[in-house]
Amino acid sequence: MRLFMKLRQDHPIESAAAKAGMSRSSGYRILQDPRLPSQKAQPRGRRRPDPLERIFDAEVVPLLQSAPGIRPVAVYEEMLRRHPELSPSIRRTLERRIRAWRAEHGEDQEVIFRQVHEPGRLGLSDFTDMGSIGVTIAGQALDHLLYHFRLPWSGFEHAHVILGGESFVALAEGLQNALWSVGAAPHYHRSDSLSAAFRNLDGDARADLTTRYEALCAHYRMKPTRNNKGVAHENGSIESAHGHLKSAIRDALLMRGSCDFDDLGSYRAFIDEIAGRRNVAHGKRIAAERPHLQGLPPRRSTDFEEVIVTVSSTGGFTLRKVFYTVPSRLIGHRLRVRLFDDRLEVFIGGTQLLTLPRGRAQANGKHDQVVNYHHVIHSLRKKPMALLGLVYRDKLFPRQEYRRAFDLLCERLSDRQACKITVELLALAHDRGCEVELAGELARVLGADTLPDLAALRRKFAPDPAELPVVSVRPVSLGSYEALVRTPAMAGARA
Repeated sequence: MRLFMKLRQDHPIESAAAKAGMSRSSGYRILQDPRLPSQKAQPRGRRRPDPLERIFDAEVVPLLQSAPGIRPVAVYEEMLRRHPELSPSIRRTLERRIRAWRAEHGEDQEVIFRQVHEPGRLGLSDFTDMGSIGVTIAGQALDHLLYHFRLPWSGFEHAHVILGGESFVALAEGLQNALWSVGAAPHYHRSDSLSAAFRNLDGDARADLTTRYEALCAHYRMKPTRNNKGVAHENGSIESAHGHLKSAIRDALLMRGSCDFDDLGSYRAFIDEIAGRRNVAHGKRIAAERPHLQGLPPRRSTDFEEVIVTVSSTGGFTLRKVFYTVPSRLIGHRLRVRLFDDRLEVFIGGTQLLTLPRGRAQANGKHDQVVNYHHVIHSLRKKPMALLGLVYRDKLFPRQEYRRAFDLLCERLSDRQACKITVELLALAHDRGCEVELAGELARVLGADTLPDLAALRRKFAPDPAELPVVSVRPVSLGSYEALVRTPAMAGARA
């Protein structure tokens, strides 16, 4: 029609109609009424009565005005209760009508303002839950978070496995690993409100945590910034990246064919590889952003908490609702403990004594234990019956095979015999360094539904240190060296 009207300016009606692909009669009809077909169409009226005509303005609108956040489904259920004669099929009609009313009369909604990122200016940190991934370590489910750092301009990102919850220690360790990985630091660092790290802390502890966080950023010459509490979209440049990273991890696990890893180190290496692959895709932009970043300081800052503990007569200390065993020679000593996210480093004075895996209190608030049988086995051999009611007995067994052996011994022997044999099995594993091999032998014995033979196991894992021959080394007389000095060759050299 538009083509015909344009051609009609320079051509007769017949020619214009032919060139526009219409008949001559259509051309005359258009000249008589040049309105478009859409302008001629009459609006379609209702084909059936409006089921909401009586109640929408009278009941629904006042409900929406008094409770702006109410869901349409709640309004629908309320209308059915008030008016049983209404058909349940009005739900979609009611929802569309409420949506249209809110578009015209509803409250203003929050606007998201997209930001322009400058190279080298901002680094983002956040934690994301990895429970849905289903990762296991040696068959045991791994309850963990992922610390995620990102430079929004270039897309550089770093991920670090966190065993505990959100804390300053986890943030400090993950952030510093990320900065040293990229080899530079941004001018600003943004995180969430750290509300999870502040939870259950008193005012002094919160002030101390804030001071430590600001000191950490000052060490790398970064200005710390935070989101408003509960407003996750203010960190949107990393919140959206969480989903992409977790999808990449999930895909890599599917291609790997298993979500189980031999140890935590293998899983962390797997996460590092995934993050590295994603950084390769942004290699050019990362290289372009690096000159805009700040240089790193000569050393890392503190990424641990330090606590003083005293070893009690029970052979250990309690810290954060977790009991840790240490060598009994430390009973009565005050130790300096550095708490990392996944480990404890124990010092006496300035000397590091040992490293312990970090434990966590149970979800219901009950205490837990981190026990190493090597620390207590020498005392337990003197009091084997203590095993029967030991508070941390379940944590004492280094492997499930030892626990199963104890249960079977308790079923078939007296408590005294069961405790004695179990303690001797642990002592055998300790003295001869055969914990894994002995566990395998116990699995074979238990599979045959027989009791472990302690004497046979001792012979199998020989030699007994007590039966090793004593080697005596006779000291050499210093006078024998005089003969070497007096040799002719030495005499000629002296001459």
